[in-house]
Amino acid sequence: MTSFPIHRVKRLDLRVTSWRWPFADARRDEIDAHFTDLQRKTPQLWNGRVLLGRDPRFAEDAFSAEYFETDFASFIAWRDWGFPDASVFNGFGMGALRSRDGAYVLGEMAAHTANAGKVYFPAGTPDLNDIRDGMVDVAGSVAREVAEETGLTEADYRVADHWDCVVAGPLIAMMRGLQSELDGEDLRRRIERELAKQVAPELAAIRLMRRRSDLTAAVPSYMAAFLLARLPDTV
Repeated sequence: MTSFPIHRVKRLDLRVTSWRWPFADARRDEIDAHFTDLQRKTPQLWNGRVLLGRDPRFAEDAFSAEYFETDFASFIAWRDWGFPDASVFNGFGMGALRSRDGAYVLGEMAAHTANAGKVYFPAGTPDLNDIRDGMVDVAGSVAREVAEETGLTEADYRVADHWDCVVAGPLIAMMRGLQSELDGEDLRRRIERELAKQVAPELAAIRLMRRRSDLTAAVPSYMAAFLLARLPDTV
């Protein structure tokens, strides 16, 4: 299993700046063609606006970076082509939801999403809705993604006072612990009831991770690194 640095911080200082991405400009025609092909396979994909980061810095108890706006088509091409521009990164929040009896709660992404079959914590690349006073509000992004994907609100869990930032090359996952008062199976059933109400839920199934052996190849390596540091070998 690949090991990644994990930085624990108290503060996120993520400022939004006005900057044009040279990669997106230089490869515009290729990017548009790539996204057209993706939409043929997954018509639900929408070319909205997202936020990516530059110049990441960890100092004392804070993580700082500059963020800029780009289109989803450029982001997804950069990802699919193996992150050819190493000067930028995808920095996003994740809600590390855990039940009262110690199970981490993850969702399997549905077939109509860009990450079909992958198993994640609730998460999403920041977008324009996450900008507050010129800063990226990752805490708000996490709360929104948790609500959209699981139906849980901030009243349903306790929020940790720190972030565990997993640095995996072009990805920086800002993990925030969310502690539920429900046991794992009760939490799973509650989320499944919420998913049944949605017309096109982002999640196809709920997975509980209680021990290291529960991890599968569907869990991205940077998330596995976070979970391996917290899950026991047996329960």
